[in-house]
Amino acid sequence: MRLITGNGLVGSALEGDVKISSSHFDLRNTESVKSMFKFYQPTEVIHTAAKVGGLGSNMKYKGEYFYDNIMMNTNVIEQARKNGVDKLVTFLSTCVFPDNVEYPLTENKIHLGEPHTSNNAYAYAKRMADIQIRAYREQYGLQYKSVIPTNIYGPNDNFSLEHGHVIPMLIHKMYLAQKNNTPFEVWGTGKPLREFIYSKDVARLTEWVLDEYNEDEPIILTTSQEISIKDLVDLLVEEFNFNGEVIFDTSKPEGQFRKPSHNSKIKHYLPDFKFTAIEVGIKETVNWFRENYEKARK
Repeated sequence: MRLITGNGLVGSALEGDVKISSSHFDLRNTESVKSMFKFYQPTEVIHTAAKVGGLGSNMKYKGEYFYDNIMMNTNVIEQARKNGVDKLVTFLSTCVFPDNVEYPLTENKIHLGEPHTSNNAYAYAKRMADIQIRAYREQYGLQYKSVIPTNIYGPNDNFSLEHGHVIPMLIHKMYLAQKNNTPFEVWGTGKPLREFIYSKDVARLTEWVLDEYNEDEPIILTTSQEISIKDLVDLLVEEFNFNGEVIFDTSKPEGQFRKPSHNSKIKHYLPDFKFTAIEVGIKETVNWFRENYEKARK
């Protein structure tokens, strides 16, 4: 029986017998997680649940991001062990990598320095999941592993203007700017570069990791293709057919300039894997948001 801790962006794209939402069980609470495992008795767990958000939210709520994530990860991984779960995959983030590190990012560089100050609390909490899984593999011989996706986007994302990641937040902002005939404002210069991966691709790769991947190190899930925030905005302008003013607010922070990652490991294992082009993924995500605006997380 496969249990997925989350029914949002990635969880909704995965196949599972049970998908847990925060309204069902509080994964930060040890007793709640014990009850969850006792009730469902899963044999496989894909741990996608996390407190996530964009740059502003990570800077403003560092304590919450650290506590919520470290408690969720610790509880789920420990109760999986105690309840005899055979297979587990947990999600990290490229935020775990050091701020000052030689690019491109590879799996062996996670702990070579401090993460960027803008999201270091979240990053350290995620790093500890890697440490926990490595320790459990070494001491208990468990086939647990972790994945490091780059910026995931797609249907069922959190489109919050305060807590959302860059693509869903920009989609929501442009939707409102078009609806209200107001300027579309973007933090920063638009020059920083990011890698994005479509949620459906992440789901397909995670299925493979759960069944086939068995290295101690995490594995990076990425297209290894960078796009600037400016070019991303241009894609959204085209998709929305937005005719209003676009303003780049250079007084606002914009995080790291770039953090390119290498997909050599995933390409080694899956040389024929086809990633969804960002133009296709953006179109599907925008269409989903428009069609589900009233019920979308925002």
